[in-house]
Amino acid sequence: MINDVYKTVLSILNKNNYGYITPQDFNLYAKQAQLDILDDYFTNYNYQVNKENARQSGTGYADLKKGYEEVIDGLSETKNLTQNATNTYFLPSQVTTSDDYYLINKVLCSRGVTFLGEAERVSHSKITMLNNSSLTAPTEKFPAYVQNGSAITVFPATINGANDVQAQYIRYPKDPKWTFTTITGGTPIFDQTQADYQDFELAIDDQVDLVMKILHMAGMSIREIQAVQFAKAEDQINIQEKK
Repeated sequence: MINDVYKTVLSILNKNNYGYITPQDFNLYAKQAQLDILDDYFTNYNYQVNKENARQSGTGYADLKKGYEEVIDGLSETKNLTQNATNTYFLPSQVTTSDDYYLINKVLCSRGVTFLGEAERVSHSKITMLNNSSLTAPTEKFPAYVQNGSAITVFPATINGANDVQAQYIRYPKDPKWTFTTITGGTPIFDQTQADYQDFELAIDDQVDLVMKILHMAGMSIREIQAVQFAKAEDQINIQEKK
């Protein structure tokens, strides 16, 4: 998909004499555009949930919420968390799990091969109160955790094995990269065999949104107000069509 987006963006800019963007600039804009659309997914998903609760949404092919769920679930990962201290584990990151997390959905606890259950996230003030009571203190059947910056601490402290804690989370999509070779004359030619090639990790129907968002950023970069206005107008049309 990334090559189609790249060619469309350049075609619009060249056809209207708005200017030219380099592959390096395109990759920067593509990364930001993909992140913007990921944010929009959660906003639109929440909007569709509210419509469903108000009995204003459809079913079957009209169930837009399901489409958002499928794309978001495509970025779902379930991985062991790296242990930092006795019952403290690092959150997902490029160093520990090879990808950064956008949203932690579940923290799952085990004792060896025995699955215990899902840990409840609580605040620091609440965990102190819970631990001070024999009636409410977290147990292995009902564990809890608090977040400390880039790590979590799991309770009870008996959950402390190297592979005792997993996280199911939504990761950030990989940075898109349009890779190329250069031929005589300096024209870059698309080459997806390059080791650092990376396509977009969004649904194919996001292609129009990607083009418009990249055009918007490119127009600002080359100080071409018409390109910005064109992209904003098309973007508003797409937003209205999705509601």
